[in-house]
Amino acid sequence: MAKDRKLVKTDVLVAAWADIREAIAGTEKDFTSLPMGKALFLLALPMVLEMAMESVFAIADIFFVSSIGMGAVAIVGITESLMTVVYAIAGGLAIGTTALVARRIGEKRTEEAGKVAVHAVGLAVVVSIAIGIPGFVYAEHILRIMGASSSAINNGGSYTSLMLGANVVISLLFVLNAVFRGAGNAAIAMRILLFANLFNIILDPCLIYGWGPFPEMGVKGAAVATITGRGMAVILQFVYLFANKSRVLIVFSKLRYEGEILLGIIKLSAGGIAQNIIATSSWIFLVSMITGFGDETIAGYTIA
Repeated sequence: MAKDRKLVKTDVLVAAWADIREAIAGTEKDFTSLPMGKALFLLALPMVLEMAMESVFAIADIFFVSSIGMGAVAIVGITESLMTVVYAIAGGLAIGTTALVARRIGEKRTEEAGKVAVHAVGLAVVVSIAIGIPGFVYAEHILRIMGASSSAINNGGSYTSLMLGANVVISLLFVLNAVFRGAGNAAIAMRILLFANLFNIILDPCLIYGWGPFPEMGVKGAAVATITGRGMAVILQFVYLFANKSRVLIVFSKLRYEGEILLGIIKLSAGGIAQNIIATSSWIFLVSMITGFGDETIAGYTIA
């Protein structure tokens, strides 16, 4: 009897490990033909890992700029709180995009799924420009409103302006990964973010400290490394998408503006965006209060 229980336990562990490997490997399949539990696991595991890796960008920046000083860490922390607005909007757009792409894939209308993807990308770019231009121009004013010290702004204001100004890479990263998830391949989104993080971690110290042939850019270098890492990931996403390697089929000759598709994305995204904005606004308010106690305090809060 004990031997039989041991064999059953071993079989369960082997099956679980096989499911984990399958989820990480990522193969596009018809999830409607799988048992509910397995389908949820195969989709959820890569998404959880993807969300975890998104936070690694800020952690890497904080780790490497911490040797510069508390002011540098404070700027990264304040900027990250401001970037939550971008994450909130991009995350909401991703919700609508995933839902609409998944619906079209379920209907076996792969060309329509491609149209949704293109419209979602266009919407993400427009929204990013609307945020990026004022964010880049008025970054220092925003930092002053948040209570950042003059020395921190002088040393790291360029970090904030670059991160806000280049927020388009974040929006595209979110939306394109949403397309892949909607098509049933959450693992490709996870692998792309893994690549972006590795690129960022390698480039961060090179640009911050001036290692090798790279210029010493200080806190600004952390922003350049993060933007570059995300930008490289976006390029990979476009290559994968436009090469029609997924079930989302893009036929350029049939692409045109369709207001109904755009409106559908906005309707599905609006609720998620509003919910995210409400949640992030409280964090921004909290950070602005903590910033008033000095660079050391906000730096400690950021690290914690």
